[in-house]
Parts: sequence; C-alpha cells; structure tokens
Amino acid sequence: MAKEMTHLKFYFRNGETWTVERRTIGDLWIKQITTSFGRIGESDFQKIHPCGSFRIEVYPEADHVNTKDINLGGLEQGMFGRVRTYQDIEKMDIVFDTNDADTVYFPYKALDEDGMDNKYQSSVVASNGHLYIVVDSEKTVNDIYHV
Repeated sequence: MAKEMTHLKFYFRNGETWTVERRTIGDLWIKQITTSFGRIGESDFQKIHPCGSFRIEVYPEADHVNTKDINLGGLEQGMFGRVRTYQDIEKMDIVFDTNDADTVYFPYKALDEDGMDNKYQSSVVASNGHLYIVVDSEKTVNDIYHV
C-alpha cells in the first residue's frame, strides 16, 4: 500500500511553523527534488533534499494557526498575512499517513543583509481568498498564477 500525504508543515527562518492539511491544498508542484549529503564545520552529517522550485495554492480554510504549530506572529495577522509580510519559508515537511516525513528545502537567496527574507519567494492572496506561493529563482507568483 502506497503512502499518502496527509499534510505539509512549513518552517520559517525565525522558528515558526505552519501546518497545511491536504484538503486545503489546490495546485501543488515541487520541481526537481534532489539529494545532498554533507555537513557544515563540525556539525553532524545530514542528508537533505533541496528542490529546484516550488509552487502551491492554499485555500482560505488554512489561514489559521494550528495548536501544534510554533507561532509568534500568525495569531495576530493570520497565516496568509504572515506569509505575505515575511518571505522566510525555509523548508517544508511532506508528512504521510505513516507519520514519516520527507523534508524539502527551497531555493534561497538573501534579500538583504540580515538574510532572513528570501529573494526567490513571492506570494499573493487572490480575490478568491486563495493564497498562492512561489519559491523560484526565475519566476514570481504573478508569472505562474496570473492573479
């Protein structure tokens, strides 16, 4: 029996998380997931899975903070507002019905000196209330979704 994805868990650079249930996801595309192995300095060796680009459509039902998420700012502005305000999604767990998870890292380039925001991340809330996120070195959310 094949594993089925149940939800995605996004990790922000400030330590916050956001869980998006499968039923609240429309369009989803993760391009060119590869495997890398190594370590930085004396840290533990790690296997990571970077992707070439990422895009997702999230329905309005997901615009809330899940009680199991770590959250510092989403309570005040909702998660859609949080994503729109800060371009700092670093990685995502694809969580399966077996409770196994695959972690995918997104393309990243610092927007400024502090390095928190990602130049490659763009997002928009469309008139239908859906949140569209794109993390891509060449295309923006407007290039892909035209909303």
